[in-house]
Amino acid sequence: MNRRDFVRTTVASIALAPLQIGINPVDRVSMGVSIASYARRWRSEVGSSQYPGFMNAVEVLRHCHAIGANGVQIGVGGWTSDFAGQVRDVREELGLYLEGQIRLPWEEEDLPRFEKEISRARDAGATILRAVCLSGRRYETFETLEAFNEFKTASMAAIKRAEPILQNHQVKLGIENHKDWRIDELVAIMHHFDSEWIGITLDTGNNMSLLEDPMEVVHALAPYTVTTHFKDMSVKEYEEGFLLSEVPLGEGVLDLKEVIETCKKYNPQVTLNLEMITRDPLRIPCKMDRYWETFDSVNGRDLARTLRMVESVDADHVLPSVSDKTEEERLAFEEENVLKSFQYAREELGL
Repeated sequence: MNRRDFVRTTVASIALAPLQIGINPVDRVSMGVSIASYARRWRSEVGSSQYPGFMNAVEVLRHCHAIGANGVQIGVGGWTSDFAGQVRDVREELGLYLEGQIRLPWEEEDLPRFEKEISRARDAGATILRAVCLSGRRYETFETLEAFNEFKTASMAAIKRAEPILQNHQVKLGIENHKDWRIDELVAIMHHFDSEWIGITLDTGNNMSLLEDPMEVVHALAPYTVTTHFKDMSVKEYEEGFLLSEVPLGEGVLDLKEVIETCKKYNPQVTLNLEMITRDPLRIPCKMDRYWETFDSVNGRDLARTLRMVESVDADHVLPSVSDKTEEERLAFEEENVLKSFQYAREELGL
């Protein structure tokens, strides 16, 4: 069976019985799923019979087990003690790992919420949680370097509040490079705290938006990495800079085998969480003045190298997009992209 046939038949199987399909143990993949891979299906109100929305973490765990994943990274906000117990029971039944996603304590008043969520995640079996400092993108959120520096100060304070709670509950927090921190900035944060409870959630593609070479990012951040958002990326020129898009594993520009080898070198137990976000390509307007307002250390070599990389990609290459699809088609496309990635991981990456 070729790759296209596999995707077609597997999508059809899931459509008919989303929680009943089975994967033989020998066919399972040593890769988990970040909930962002199902950004459209998570809490979806589309009412699709083939791709019903996932309403809670238990449903996500069961579906990801059904497609051959070995773990899930998902938000833990609002969990009750009883629900954490349900998640733990299902996770143990299926033999999956669990990682949490959590919001940092941005104010002192937020500490009780943060500790409760840490406790619930720990009860469910998570010992690693992912957090971001910026929910948006640096070049879109801030208009001045001063504004970015104020964000940096607030981020350091939030991480400082979190650290004693992490230590108390013996849980590690991975700060993601979420289109906010360049390499030197995030490494400086790691050195500043120098804590075994604070590390990095390494996103293998995000820093391309900040004009950094993705493999340089992997090599620089891997020593501090506690978990990952494992993805492939592709690019395309547009008049203000370039378009950037997650693509199914093996269809982009990243050396995925080197990514895995590098991460495992520093942390043999590191989890690979697929983050295949199905959406329209992101616009990186690096040829426009407004893009540069929050950077004070990016040189011309970074820009030139990035633009050469973009130009080297086949100009006829079509990036994934969803704006021309119905809601049902978007859900199907999302599932197809996840399944393509799992097949590639199984057949080409030895996972």
